[in-house]
Amino acid sequence: MNRQGKSTLVFNSKPRVIGNYSVVGPKEGRGNFAQYFDRILEDDTLGQPTYEKAECKLLELCIDGAISNAKLKPSQIDCMVAGDLMNQITSSSFAARSLNIPYLGVFGACSTMAESLMVGATLIDGKYANNVVCATVSHFSSAEKQFRYPLELGTQRPPTSQWTTTGSGATVLAQNSSGVAITSATIGKVADWNVTDVNNMGGAMAPAAFETLWQHLNDLSIEPDYYDLILTGDLGKLGSEVLIDLMENKGVHLGANYSDCGQMMFKNTQKVFMGASGCGCGASVLNSYVLQRLKNRTLKRVLFIATGALLSPLTCQQGESIPCIAHAVVLKGENYV
Repeated sequence: MNRQGKSTLVFNSKPRVIGNYSVVGPKEGRGNFAQYFDRILEDDTLGQPTYEKAECKLLELCIDGAISNAKLKPSQIDCMVAGDLMNQITSSSFAARSLNIPYLGVFGACSTMAESLMVGATLIDGKYANNVVCATVSHFSSAEKQFRYPLELGTQRPPTSQWTTTGSGATVLAQNSSGVAITSATIGKVADWNVTDVNNMGGAMAPAAFETLWQHLNDLSIEPDYYDLILTGDLGKLGSEVLIDLMENKGVHLGANYSDCGQMMFKNTQKVFMGASGCGCGASVLNSYVLQRLKNRTLKRVLFIATGALLSPLTCQQGESIPCIAHAVVLKGENYV
């Protein structure tokens, strides 16, 4: 079996990143990663009549950009693996309708980028596909409407809240002799520590990140310092602190090589409370800052752990707690595979 330990998949052929692209909204473009994003929108509606249609268009633009950077045509993509936060992952499904690419829709909430990369790498490693595009998207306005309150209400945001990223990231994977490689991935388990506050996503998702990171280190018999960067998706300031404490309780210290996309996305002067969140948070940072540093060899090995809250408006209204998931993907620079 191409498997190590309980939950970690090992990709013997080491699928490579041959193209990637990131698109973000105006607020994200004023944050810490502005110099790394491929495209920063001036208008987050993209000229569309609704935010939901804008989200769909955002994903289309990002996937087109990644395929173009891979020097391929859409007809050369064997499969698109994508998902998002909207009901029935409509942004991804409608984008697939426009792009006319064979499509696998996945839902992992904000863990979708890691899940799609895992599925895509498995298709490549198993020789079921030559070229796979993995992508996800989120939009602040559509997410607020679906999971919290319509923006028109002007509802006050509590201190534990995060700002859903308007952004998208896409990665094209292929069987190739060079490029950043995906060498393994750890499948997460659902963790639910009885958090019911939809404005405390970091606190809800931190246990899932802990479970997956702990399992990954045990499966591969490694220490955290094996990686130049351990990067969680969007725990934000509060969730990151909870994860560090949970690991400390196990006797594992997360040092300076640990960071969180949600905590880093925005500058301190931007009023976002605990930081960024959303599918597009980890996806856009991975497909800009992280991959660029892996390509220029300032990073050698990265563990990307995207975290997702598997809630719906209906379950919250019925008083359910928030089950969460985290998946981990290992990316290595081509000289360190």
